[in-house]
Amino acid sequence: MIRACAVADLAEGEALRLDGPAPIAVFHTEDGFFAVDDTCTHQDASLADGWLEGCFVECPLHAAQFDLRTGAPTCLPAKDPVRTHRVVVAEGVVYVDAPVPAVP
Repeated sequence: MIRACAVADLAEGEALRLDGPAPIAVFHTEDGFFAVDDTCTHQDASLADGWLEGCFVECPLHAAQFDLRTGAPTCLPAKDPVRTHRVVVAEGVVYVDAPVPAVP
């Protein structure tokens, strides 16, 4: 599990990017917290920089939209889903269940 942030540090309607070998975007929606791979599957753009509406994020580059619950694209130009990650909130902290990179 990767510590993303304190619940209080990510306001509803906001997102943050966790850097790493495969960056992850964490979103706080009215339905809770969601995490997906941060890079749009259509072109190299950060989904954390996109527009959030409900449980959907719109890529800032070409307006591809993804369902944060499933990772599925909901409109073109994206055709491939983004990988989703399980989110756990415990004791006021948001964690993402994602592989932790090995320390060299």
